[in-house]
Amino acid sequence: MALRHEPTAPYHSTQHALRVLESVARHPTGITDSRLARLTGLSPERLTTLLRMLRREGYVEQLADGVYVTGDALTRLGSAQDHDQALRARLQHTLDRLRDSVGAAVYISRYVDGEVTITQYADGPATPSVNEWFDFRRSAHATALGKSLLGQLDHNGRRDHLSRHKMARLTSRTITSDKLLLSRLEAQAPTVPVLDLQEYAIGTVCAAVPITAGSTAGCLALSLPVAHAHRLRQAAETLNRNAAPVLLSLAI
Repeated sequence: MALRHEPTAPYHSTQHALRVLESVARHPTGITDSRLARLTGLSPERLTTLLRMLRREGYVEQLADGVYVTGDALTRLGSAQDHDQALRARLQHTLDRLRDSVGAAVYISRYVDGEVTITQYADGPATPSVNEWFDFRRSAHATALGKSLLGQLDHNGRRDHLSRHKMARLTSRTITSDKLLLSRLEAQAPTVPVLDLQEYAIGTVCAAVPITAGSTAGCLALSLPVAHAHRLRQAAETLNRNAAPVLLSLAI
């Protein structure tokens, strides 16, 4: 199985952010934004947006004299000791903020050892998570996150997954034809969120955007009650615009 390498908007933002972090890390006593712009080749407007995000996430700090230095969050993630714990805490912090921003439960899912896995999520009383009434590992054909992950595999990877997991009809809207599903996955643009309009469960709509880091397919997803379906596309666009911090944490 191989991934299809089709960069998305979060990917480009992450690459630019990593370029900034590398420059900051090479200047332990601090670096000005004007020098960062020269070293990274980023426009002042783009750099300002990235620095705002990096400060919010704790990856850089701005000192009293205006220079930027490495932040505590980057130091913790960069340490081999307790890296996994620090990463999980950082991702949960980001997910909690995303949940409040989009007004929906949000999830991180990854394709690990040939299976769909939800690794973390953030929900709340006003933003309930999806009831897993049918194993997510067996329902990639019907969920937004599953289709996003399958869409990041090559054709053989998709075929392999579908050969191991029969496409069950979960609702009247569920696609059960592998030919139709494969056709839609092939036509799906990597920069457009994948939607689930009551295909997994009646009463729930979902969206997912790719956040592949390294050799493992991943995605960021959200779910809404069908009564809020009118907010789905806008929420998905917000999720996509704010996916870079999640991808950045996974890439460090």
